[in-house]
Amino acid sequence: MKHKGGIFLKILSPESQIAGRMVGQVTLPGSAGAFTVLEGHAPLITSLSEGDIEYTEGAEKRTLHIKSGFAEVADDTVSACVEI
Repeated sequence: MKHKGGIFLKILSPESQIAGRMVGQVTLPGSAGAFTVLEGHAPLITSLSEGDIEYTEGAEKRTLHIKSGFAEVADDTVSACVEI
């Protein structure tokens, strides 16, 4: 589902849902290197390496360190399944 005015970020781990909120942008630690997702990003599926997921929520920048995972980007939604 396409969202207006940002990106819906959903971060899940085997234990719980960590995030489910609208954000301005998301930077993910892809296995081929870090990349940033902005509104209107092309669809993709990628594996994630150990590193930080960084996202902006209003004027605040937040960071979550992960060990590994994978992410899907589609219709202004980023869904990340991660091991913390």
